Amino acid sequence: MRIYTLDFEKPVVELEQTLESLRKQAQEQKIDLSAQIKLIEEKLDATRKEIFTSLTPWQRVQLARHPRRPYMLDYLQRIATDFIELHGDRRFADDHAMVGGLATLGAHRVMVIGQQKGRDTKENLMRNFGCAHPEGYRKALRLMQLAEKFNLPVVSFIDTPGAYPGVGAEERHIAEAIAVNLREMMLLEIPLVAVVIGEGGSGGALGIGVCDRVLILENAYYSVISPEGCAAILWKDRAAAPQAAAALKLTAPDLQELGVVDGIIPEPLGGAQVDYDASAAALKAAIGKELDHLQTVPLAELLSARYGRFRKLGVVQNQGTRSQTRKPRARSVNS
Repeated sequence: MRIYTLDFEKPVVELEQTLESLRKQAQEQKIDLSAQIKLIEEKLDATRKEIFTSLTPWQRVQLARHPRRPYMLDYLQRIATDFIELHGDRRFADDHAMVGGLATLGAHRVMVIGQQKGRDTKENLMRNFGCAHPEGYRKALRLMQLAEKFNLPVVSFIDTPGAYPGVGAEERHIAEAIAVNLREMMLLEIPLVAVVIGEGGSGGALGIGVCDRVLILENAYYSVISPEGCAAILWKDRAAAPQAAAALKLTAPDLQELGVVDGIIPEPLGGAQVDYDASAAALKAAIGKELDHLQTVPLAELLSARYGRFRKLGVVQNQGTRSQTRKPRARSVNS
């Protein structure tokens, strides 16, 4: 039986419980219920396909936040070997919401960095619910610069509702820490790959997301603001979150169409939480493919393409006109 069930998953769960009950009855009472079991199995497959192939943007957001969804360390256990975690920003503290270290992914020795959430209250408090402090972003930058020193690619796992907005984070300059990461990641002379594995919220996600390739899992989302936050601002009611989710164009297909992400990694039917191993295998294959390609690209071309990739975001295409970016206003000599 499932520990946690989303509202739209309930028809699937009910059929799973019925199927389990029939199998148990057939085994205990030594009777042939194969016909009934087959009928329920077929109905279960059809229901699962119907639900999970027509998810709304809000339902995908709910799946991205599913408490049983695999997190960064769950994936690393399955796709990486020789993982050595590195700690601290060498300035203030070690942020447990931001995890990083050396690892081997297939044929590639890499630096992995990403946000980590917790499974229970105690772990969530330690991980700060995946919301990193300034020292987390400074640790991430330190590890990326270490990777550059040893010519190692960086793989970022994005999974956060956003950077921590508390008083302490503001006192230690969270905005400045993220801004420095954006600038420095643009200049790193190594291949960079980012994967949105769950939530990709605002600057908290972008602080480790300025990469040559940005991938996203099928049911993850990537947005400048959470649907609830958008709803509270535009509709003055957080209950309008489903409407906001649709307007934000935050799902994987929308993001790929807009050029925000470069590829979508498929998940098992029902979400990544259904089969950790299958999800990890797809993730590993996608990352490996990107690293194989990026390591053949000349450095000057790599840096130019990275700059161009982010520079073109926000370009407006008007029908019948050329794409244009908004030009800065000219400043007078006396201004």
